Amino acid sequence: MAISTLQKLSAAARRLRPSLSSLRPIILARSSATLSHPPSPSSSTSAKVSDRIVKLSAIDVDGYKREVVGLAGQTLLKALTNSGLIDPASHRLEEIDACSAECEVNIAQEWLERLPARSYDEEYVLKRNSRARVLNKHSRLGCQVVLTKDLQGMVVAVPEPKPWDIP
Repeated sequence: MAISTLQKLSAAARRLRPSLSSLRPIILARSSATLSHPPSPSSSTSAKVSDRIVKLSAIDVDGYKREVVGLAGQTLLKALTNSGLIDPASHRLEEIDACSAECEVNIAQEWLERLPARSYDEEYVLKRNSRARVLNKHSRLGCQVVLTKDLQGMVVAVPEPKPWDIP
């Protein structure tokens, strides 16, 4: 019984499946169309990774200047985490609602103008977690700064962890 059912199903599938000879003109037409019109670099939907690289300079806690490499569209936090300057376990969420300002960085004056203004939420989090409760104009949350090619060469400083952030 089961064998006869399988034989009927496979026969029905053969009838429904188009033969290879009927598909050959379609395959040839598509392959010749792609060969005669190769995609242009500008029509590519995704840029090469090398075109998205943004190199920054970061001053670590000990005062040493380190090169940080990130990608355009990535957050500054991600680039600093990948470089080992910020502990990835200290900032698990990149949502400002759950932020504890552990990714706070200081941006050099000449680069502040190239960044979008702080949002109300970012300013609130920075004030809430500031030691002196006075907002440093150079302070930004790394999770809120999105890298762009315009930020190539930006200088950031990673401050010492606050006493309540140290385990």
